[in-house]
Amino acid sequence: MILRKAENKDFERILELNEESVHFLSPMTIEKLKYLKGESEMLSVVEVDGKVEAFILTIREDKAYEGINYMWFSDHYDQFLYIDRVVVSVDMHGKGLGKMLYNFVFDYAKEIAIPYVTAEIYISPPNTISLKFHEKFGFKEVGTQPVAEGKKVVSLQVAEV
Repeated sequence: MILRKAENKDFERILELNEESVHFLSPMTIEKLKYLKGESEMLSVVEVDGKVEAFILTIREDKAYEGINYMWFSDHYDQFLYIDRVVVSVDMHGKGLGKMLYNFVFDYAKEIAIPYVTAEIYISPPNTISLKFHEKFGFKEVGTQPVAEGKKVVSLQVAEV
């Protein structure tokens, strides 16, 4: 497994992975991905046997990004590293890629002295696997909000670094 910075050549695969798990994420186009990369603190991928099987995208505070969940954290925290999305291919679930990405994010947050890592997890529809995964990293719910025009609800979560 190789963890590295995402490159433009990875965009097609990142979009495929996002679409594979879109029921737990917001949809993403190539234009949105390019925009998010520009706003991001990190866009990293995990390669397994030469194929991108996971990615993570994080954004720091004080960016122009207008995602509803990011804006909620911006209204409540001065400094944070927001996990906009983390995706592991369905074929690679349970093989440690998510843990690798989160360890990388927390190590980076410590390195740059960011006190909080933030994320949201769908609770309607429920994503119990993600909730349990985040709990292991010390995430705690600090709020909830409806998204997708009220069709979904997220748990807004924070972990101290």
